[in-house]
Amino acid sequence: MRDEGPVEELARHAAAGDQTALDRLLAELRPDVVRRCGRFLPCREDAEEAAQDVLLQVARHIGAFEGRSRFGTWLYTVVANCCRQKYRELKRRAAEQPVAIEPAHAVDPRTTSVIAGSRVDLLEALERLEREHPNLVAPLVYRDICQLDYAEAAERAGIPLGTFKSRLHEARRQVRPWLTSL
Repeated sequence: MRDEGPVEELARHAAAGDQTALDRLLAELRPDVVRRCGRFLPCREDAEEAAQDVLLQVARHIGAFEGRSRFGTWLYTVVANCCRQKYRELKRRAAEQPVAIEPAHAVDPRTTSVIAGSRVDLLEALERLEREHPNLVAPLVYRDICQLDYAEAAERAGIPLGTFKSRLHEARRQVRPWLTSL
């Protein structure tokens, strides 16, 4: 976020029940939330849908923000959770309704974004990590995707810094071969 001060202040006022502050907070957050959702989801429309979910969650649960950590940290958690939920929903929908792709609409691998493919690979790897080692997901998401500093990420994960670093190292070790083999 460009200027943390006003956002943090708006978040505190909104958490205290100030509706005007909440409206201003949501308007201020929207561009950044869409951008952050775009880090997870390859399709812009899906990122925008996830961003709407994030803003809705913020509006509904702002009272749960106690101000013990930065609002940005709390927000990153909401973003990560909503994006992962949107990905699961999209994947489930695709499995339930397989669609035959007409040759005219087939994806040309020469024009497919490497970035988009890597995001899908990362979401697949996170989903697999969650199944196999659920305690390793939060460190990877907070540090490598949300890009929080180590101390803030450890605080958000609710574990000591040394434990956080150990789990992050193990999460990266687990995920690396999955990403290179896809």
